[in-house]
Amino acid sequence: MQVHTTIAALRHALAVDRSQGHTIGLVPTMGFLHHGHVSLIERARADNDSVVVTIFVNPLQFAPGEDLASYPRDPDGDAAKATAAGATHLFCPDRGEMYPEPVRTTVTVGGVADTMEGAMRPTHFAGVATVVAKLFSITGECRAYFGEKDYQQLAVISTMARDLSMPVEVIGCPIVREPDGLAMSSRNVYLAPDERAAAPVLRRALAAGAALVAAGETSADAVRNTMVEVIRSEPLAGLDYAEVADPRTLEPAERCDGSSRLLIAATFGRARLIDNVAAADR
Repeated sequence: MQVHTTIAALRHALAVDRSQGHTIGLVPTMGFLHHGHVSLIERARADNDSVVVTIFVNPLQFAPGEDLASYPRDPDGDAAKATAAGATHLFCPDRGEMYPEPVRTTVTVGGVADTMEGAMRPTHFAGVATVVAKLFSITGECRAYFGEKDYQQLAVISTMARDLSMPVEVIGCPIVREPDGLAMSSRNVYLAPDERAAAPVLRRALAAGAALVAAGETSADAVRNTMVEVIRSEPLAGLDYAEVADPRTLEPAERCDGSSRLLIAATFGRARLIDNVAAADR
């Protein structure tokens, strides 16, 4: 695996790969890699000749008071995991390399970015879309892999790539979970032992909503209320939202079926966790 810290070095290395006929897979991350990230790298390796893993804690997607300074980091462990999973390039720029001047150009995606996370964190998706657009520009034609745990983020990036005719195929990959159902996340490290024990309530709430749909319920409000009740049964969980949405537009639904997306966010101490399922999943 080659390690690059500058945009020019990565572009040169990928130009060499393309001259040899290689296809390129891209896995953008903020580091502190876990098995979910590893699954993305392994999928990219299975689909492509060369795999770029990027590690950059992007300041544009953090609001004041969020965990930018304390976001977990493990550069040596990340390099080892990326190598073992099949990455051929690791791109680890610093802030000055990615943003050498104040950022005057940002990317805003309407519609899919407006609800849920977009409503709770109004500047977040502009920061995500801007850094991902920059990574797509740096990498060039490729397949890019993102986990479905951040389902709204996946929808935002897919919409951006389509709308701007980017030469990138955006591929969503399944959520990787702990044995008790908790979706893997770098922020799980923030959980105290009692909060970690409580956190799988997110998966139980989603499963309860999906079970209601499977039983024939078509009222989205009824499904939302069921998920809310499950979350509120756990004293350590602070609910941000429980939503039933159209899987493509992410507009809140009035009626639901197996294609609807169930999404949830809650805080456990200093950890804010999100999760989601298709209503057909249980």
